[in-house]
Amino acid sequence: LSADRPNGMNRYGVVVNDIGWEPMVDRLQREILLPLSHVLFPGIGSHFDKHHAFVVRYKIGEDLGLDMHTDDSDVTFNVCLGKEFCGAGLQFCGTQGEASQRHASLRYNHQIGRCVVHLGNRRHGADDLTEGERLNLIIWNLNSEYRASRLSAKSRHQSADGGYEPESSPPDPVCVSFTHDRDYAIFRNYTAKTVHHRGKGWCPPSHAEYVGFHAEGLNGR
Repeated sequence: LSADRPNGMNRYGVVVNDIGWEPMVDRLQREILLPLSHVLFPGIGSHFDKHHAFVVRYKIGEDLGLDMHTDDSDVTFNVCLGKEFCGAGLQFCGTQGEASQRHASLRYNHQIGRCVVHLGNRRHGADDLTEGERLNLIIWNLNSEYRASRLSAKSRHQSADGGYEPESSPPDPVCVSFTHDRDYAIFRNYTAKTVHHRGKGWCPPSHAEYVGFHAEGLNGR
């Protein structure tokens, strides 16, 4: 049975809708996730009309962690299924488009059977696994009414007119992204596997640079 990659960043796992889970996830979203989301995030989490559900796997020799990113989701539910593992904490930073978007806010340590719930536009990344294997069921919940509103413009668009705020200060090193950030090499070192991203970032947009911003060079800091 062939299976698509779970998303554009994770290489190992499966889209569960592709293996017959869609009716179950429909019911789970309607009866459990939506009521919880409405309480936690009224407005953005008060209406869902689509979902993308998948299992990701982190394992020595495969994906170990995940670069800082935001989800193509309005509200994300992330459940740890197992197995035995060490490392692989989930680092949260700020909300995309806000002045503190690249400032650390919380590190969450996965526990089997527990779920972390967060807005999709919250920047986050998975620390490297150091031992064992971790499996997570992740459900991206989409709210088309919210996405059509002006409230979503700050995180969905990178323009000053859309409300994207200038960054208040230099980022915390744990919150920079080798995929997305123009100043990654100022704060962290590329590896042989990530150096091809150098010079290809977009964040922060030129209008949102913090005071003293320096973009990384193509061949060095």
